[in-house]
Amino acid sequence: MWERRLGEVILASVSYPTYASEHIFVHHSLACTPGDPGSAPKGVSFWRYLPREIKSNFTEAWRFEQLRLTRRRLPVWHYTNPFSRYVGVTVAWYALVYWMGGLWAVLGYAILSTCIIMSMKLINYVQHYGLRRIRLPNGRYERVRPWHSWSAAYRLSNWFFFNMQRHPDHHIAPGRRYPLLQHCGADAAPQLPGTYVEMAGLAVRPRRWFEKMDPRVDRWRKHFYPDIDDWSAYDSPATAERPDAFEEISEIFSSAPRLADWIDRSPELLDNLRDREFTDLDLPKGFGPSAEVESIARRGLTRLYWTRELDVAEMRARIDDFPVQDVRETVERARNWTNDKAFQIGMHTLRGNLTPIEAGTALSNVAEASIGAVLASIDEDFGVRGATGGLAAVALGDIASGEAAPGVNLRLALVHEGGPAAHYEALCRRIRDALHALTQDNLLFASTARGESPVVASALADFQKEFGNAGASGRLGDLTRTKCIFTFGDAMIETRFEAARREVLAGEDARDDSIGEPDRIGRDSAETMSSVLKPEPGSFVAVERAARKLRLRLAEDEGMRALDSATAFRKAGERGLIDGDTAERLANAAALWRNLRGIRRLIADGALEVESAKPGVRTAIARSCGCDDFDALTVAVRETAIRAAADIDAL
Repeated sequence: MWERRLGEVILASVSYPTYASEHIFVHHSLACTPGDPGSAPKGVSFWRYLPREIKSNFTEAWRFEQLRLTRRRLPVWHYTNPFSRYVGVTVAWYALVYWMGGLWAVLGYAILSTCIIMSMKLINYVQHYGLRRIRLPNGRYERVRPWHSWSAAYRLSNWFFFNMQRHPDHHIAPGRRYPLLQHCGADAAPQLPGTYVEMAGLAVRPRRWFEKMDPRVDRWRKHFYPDIDDWSAYDSPATAERPDAFEEISEIFSSAPRLADWIDRSPELLDNLRDREFTDLDLPKGFGPSAEVESIARRGLTRLYWTRELDVAEMRARIDDFPVQDVRETVERARNWTNDKAFQIGMHTLRGNLTPIEAGTALSNVAEASIGAVLASIDEDFGVRGATGGLAAVALGDIASGEAAPGVNLRLALVHEGGPAAHYEALCRRIRDALHALTQDNLLFASTARGESPVVASALADFQKEFGNAGASGRLGDLTRTKCIFTFGDAMIETRFEAARREVLAGEDARDDSIGEPDRIGRDSAETMSSVLKPEPGSFVAVERAARKLRLRLAEDEGMRALDSATAFRKAGERGLIDGDTAERLANAAALWRNLRGIRRLIADGALEVESAKPGVRTAIARSCGCDDFDALTVAVRETAIRAAADIDAL
């Protein structure tokens, strides 16, 4: 006991007495797990490691001592709390320095203590860099072994460091005094390529450190864990921030690189998987008579909730529940809410509780609700202020037809009538600025550059000139999928816009060559994913163009606004515009391509070569399209494309 008290006094002399609690009770139990800030993951530089390690040293030590006293039913400020000693001894050291040398001595003493603490953190960083204990099927981590610490066998430096370089043995036998620590050879523990002094000097230069150590970490992994190919979840920043969510993180990293990027940038998204809104739908395993019944129940609940029960009005009410003061705060609140819901929907899709098409409906509702909340805030702050006219905010494209996917382009038409033109120009400018801010760091919307605008604005009188005469520009096709999501001032502006829209679509300029190409989503340049799932005849583009042509012919019918592609084919078949069997085949093709496109946008941002992707990625893609495996999906894609090409030619 006297040795421990002496150690506390020595640590207090460098302003770091809490290390006595954190090192023994936290680091030794959690070493080389994501829950230990002192064990640096591979790829994390010392300068990123340092702030979190210093902060956690105080917070984790306090949390442990608080828990210890709580279990003994003692108040946190009980005299047995070692923090009372830590504070007292540290203050005594500073008082002694002040008595001996005054304020300047205290300042120099604080700087010296900081340098010593930093040197300790450098050694901590070196001792476990990149090494990880494996999580076992029962949820616990394997026991600490010699290969979970770096060792060094340099005799002279070991004398100077009191055998501290024999760190593996220190973790195997924590009670063993340092002069008695044993060296673990290369077969039992990884070996450092230099002394602690050399490695500490290398650690402050991240590029040199990574070049030297990362290949050694890779060799360590292949040597001690040859059966593990994917270490990404262990190295993830999200795992370090949310170690209790390791299972969910592993699931995401194995099957959805884009979601993995989301949680690495915003680990707080994982907290959504603990909300009742998510857990009540994602029913636990074992509640039903069979896995198939459980899957049906889970999927039925999720689909009912996200496509029926939680509609746009309910979503708007939830956003409005949060107190905000101005438009800027509303945008921030709506963005955070959108990110949370997009992540929940993405996880349900990844687990097969929603198809990408069903997720598209839910995501479109989320988009409409968040945009509507922002526009309502602008209306309250600015609005039409007594003007006699009105302005309609009309969503275009995938959001309007309920086919949104992560990375969807926010496209809005602002059509106004009556009132002073200068007022509407100012209102439209505010809307542009707010929606531009909404798309930044947004998981659902594609980010827009400062020079770009997510909206187009025009007076109703100029509407036909803007859209009807677009001709070869392809903008006429935008009017086949529209949905008014908010009105400023005179609510009848929506009715007048709809009449003008139908007049434009019925005009002589509504030709096939004016419908344009299907929407690109964000940075997406490919309609599906790779050559295997991107057939030329009967492809996504061909089917979507055929659907757009039919929408033009259906546009004159009341209630035929904003049809998704599959519904457009079925409605055309019901009205005798095309053969019924052909309509059903094309609807199925449109559904398959939409599922493929939706899951692609969920799991990857940019190019994705499915043939070389992780098995979990291929499984997620196949399951989202209703296929047992990826080979079955490839066959289904080929056969569907051939039939779709023949049916489109027949049209």
